[in-house]
Amino acid sequence: MLARQQEPIVAIATAPGRGAVGIVRVSGRGLGDFVAALCGRALQARHATYLPLRDAAGEVLDHGLAIHFPAPHSYTGEDVLELQVHGGQVVLQLLLARCLQVSQQLDGRTGQACLPGLRFAQPGEFTERAFLNDKIDLTQAEAIADLIDASTEAAARSASRSLDGAFSREIGVLREALIQLRMLVEATLDFPEEEIDFLEKADARGQLQRLQDRLATVLQHARQGSLLREGIKVVIAGQPNAGKSSLLNALAGAELAIVTAIPGTTRDKVQQTIQIEGVPLHVIDTAGLRESSDEVERIGIARAWAEIEAADAVLFLHDLTRQALPDYRQADEDIARTLKQRLPTRVPVLDVWNKADAAVAPAEGLSLSAKTGAGLETLRRRLLETVGWQAAPEGVYIARERHVHALRQVQAHLETAAAHLVAQAHALDLLAEELRLAQNALNEITGAFTSDDLLGVIFSRFCIGK
Repeated sequence: MLARQQEPIVAIATAPGRGAVGIVRVSGRGLGDFVAALCGRALQARHATYLPLRDAAGEVLDHGLAIHFPAPHSYTGEDVLELQVHGGQVVLQLLLARCLQVSQQLDGRTGQACLPGLRFAQPGEFTERAFLNDKIDLTQAEAIADLIDASTEAAARSASRSLDGAFSREIGVLREALIQLRMLVEATLDFPEEEIDFLEKADARGQLQRLQDRLATVLQHARQGSLLREGIKVVIAGQPNAGKSSLLNALAGAELAIVTAIPGTTRDKVQQTIQIEGVPLHVIDTAGLRESSDEVERIGIARAWAEIEAADAVLFLHDLTRQALPDYRQADEDIARTLKQRLPTRVPVLDVWNKADAAVAPAEGLSLSAKTGAGLETLRRRLLETVGWQAAPEGVYIARERHVHALRQVQAHLETAAAHLVAQAHALDLLAEELRLAQNALNEITGAFTSDDLLGVIFSRFCIGK
């Protein structure tokens, strides 16, 4: 543990602004003398005590609750003091300054400062200490931030499950199964002269297959959790006047984009986040795609293509009322060909036929009317299906893209390991190495094996005081 991680820290733990209650939190080792000096008395552990909090001159700053959580039974695993007072920023800043002042007071018995080295906490530092002191693992630490940032009920409930350890337990089950397999392989490598075939006797192939099956389920749930957290970027593309702005307004239920009969009205992107079954969709309306001599419109079209290339899914909107025009059909075909060239195969393109209220829709494909709303529900369902969303099971947990990436690494290592297991007479060393790498990838998820750089990025995104 670094020296800074052993220094006592203090911060305001509530959001800036006015409120009924504000909280100042202190964490460190051996807070007993500091608590007595600040509060005027020793506090009963884990009991809320109502008392006056005074400045250096003895004047009352505020009356509030003080709670002392001795280590290890606290959020951080260290001694923690929480002061709950009225939520004005001036009061909280005065109390913060008073904590720093008291920390430097000399103890009458020892002649030393009450709490030497007390400093302001960095963003996420309280939660970082909870992680370092084994109060939570890394997925739970991330779940705290995700619960705070949740924009939908489904995301909040999933983050709460991760905070409760649901995701960690799944990773733990996978890790234990992996360790058992590694033990079998290592035993076979260490005792080659034995006549016992450890791998055959313990049905190593069956164990590995069951591990892969369970991993596939965990990966699927993690993908769902990642969609809940990250959302999906959906770009509406098509020729001018296909109804892109009207479709955005219809999906959002508000007049966000200007709609006129003049082609090329939309010059820059218009974005709105909507929710479908609790999944955030970041829907973007873009400039109509065509050849143009207008410099401003050309800039808008270039930006439209940039948004399309960064999309998770594309809605290619066609105007049914102009399908009889050869030039229009040819332009649609040109756009479709360019989409295929410029987009990765993993990005789905959903053809949508608009203005079904004014023209006959094709027998196949998704048709709707952005004007009347007909077909919008079908579009919402198709959007979720297109990006791989399934109705969230009760046990789904929040996940991040790094978790999904790590699980895919595990999956790849296990697939390679399975191939080596088939050729075990010649590939046991390679099999052992693939299983080791798979375990390392799992450990990165919970933080059992994680670089300091990654930890710094994760905790720096928390608010101060958390």
